[in-house]
Amino acid sequence: MDLSEYQRLSRRTAEYPREAWLVYPALGLAGEAGEVAEHVKKAIRDDGGEVSEERRTAMAKELGDVLWYVSQLASELGLELDEIAQINLDKLLSRQRRGVLSGSGDER
Repeated sequence: MDLSEYQRLSRRTAEYPREAWLVYPALGLAGEAGEVAEHVKKAIRDDGGEVSEERRTAMAKELGDVLWYVSQLASELGLELDEIAQINLDKLLSRQRRGVLSGSGDER
């Protein structure tokens, strides 16, 4: 499945208050990203940094939720995931060519 297809199909399941068209997916994204981070924390705390198959499966589900919220937020903003992905990859490859992958700041 490609990103455009996912975005189109996932849109069918986007049910949230229209007055919260921007804030709902943004807050959902933050919450789901927090759940992914929580699994990482527990892998460190409880499992010596190892990721069990059970935890890997749970994280895959949470990452799917992250993807859903990213997709809905992009759709609400009139953006396509394929375009977002290409812009991001172009930016990272440019930074790699220029030797500035490390560091901080968006405009490096």
